[in-house]
Amino acid sequence: EKPLSGPDCRKSFNHSSALMVHQRSHSGEKPFSCPTCRKSFSRKEVLTRHQRIHTGEKPFTCPTCWKRFDCRSTLIVHQRSHTGERPFTCPTCRKGFSQKGHLTQH
Repeated sequence: EKPLSGPDCRKSFNHSSALMVHQRSHSGEKPFSCPTCRKSFSRKEVLTRHQRIHTGEKPFTCPTCWKRFDCRSTLIVHQRSHTGERPFTCPTCRKGFSQKGHLTQH
C-alpha cells in the first residue's frame, strides 16, 4: 500500500519526497535552473541530463561498439541494435519493435 497521495490526483506514493516531486507536475514549479541557458526543470536529475548538451559529456558507453551517449536510456535503446531485442509487441499482428514509439506509430 502507498499511503501518501496529493490533493490534485489519485496517484499515491511511499515516500513524501516522491509525492513532492510529483506535485510539481501539477503546480508547474521548476526549482532547478541551468546556469548556462536559464532553462528550468522540476527535477534535479533532468537538469543534470540537460547540462550535458552544453558540456558535451557522454558518460554512457556501449560495450559492443564503444559509441557514447549522454543518456542511459538512449544507450539501452542503442544496445538493442546489437542484440536484436524487440520488447514491444503488437497485440494484433505480433510484430516486435525495439522502441515503444515505433509500436505506437505502427
